Amino acid sequence: MARRRRVPPVVQRLRRLPNPRFTGLGAGLFATASMLFFAFLDTLLFDAEPVVYGVLFLPVSAVTALWVRPADLVTAPITVPIAFAVGALPITGGSGGFGGQVMGLVTTLAVHAGWLYGGTLVAGLIATVRKVREMGRRQLARDLAATRAATRAGAGPRGRAAGSGRTPAPRSGAGAARAVRRG
Repeated sequence: MARRRRVPPVVQRLRRLPNPRFTGLGAGLFATASMLFFAFLDTLLFDAEPVVYGVLFLPVSAVTALWVRPADLVTAPITVPIAFAVGALPITGGSGGFGGQVMGLVTTLAVHAGWLYGGTLVAGLIATVRKVREMGRRQLARDLAATRAATRAGAGPRGRAAGSGRTPAPRSGAGAARAVRRG
């Protein structure tokens, strides 16, 4: 009988937290709204300190990559830099109309590119790890389904007919086409 591993209390608490799944657009809106909120909060509390904004960008990037649904994982590293740029508008400090605001934004993005690259890297790494794990789960499910199908058909796990020691005859027609499509 297999013994169950004991799960640490910290992991149990983390599993109880909400686990939303955003679409690609929803993840982008979440990241943008969060960064705008943090930019206004930074302006009110820390007099628009860009380092505070950059530090807050890292967890927003991680959470965005964690909460996007598996089908839209590729959008996480794309939406977080856009959210950084949109959220940076309130802290740019540009003056002199539209041109001054644009120059302030470009300067802020250039000077604080390290935070931008760091958050994008965090989102990209998390999305990549999640994608690799998802691909592994799918492959495992395919392998288990193939093993079950072979067992039900009377063949062992190596594709031989039960007890005969010889390989079954190749399929032809529609059955072979389905087998090829399944992989």
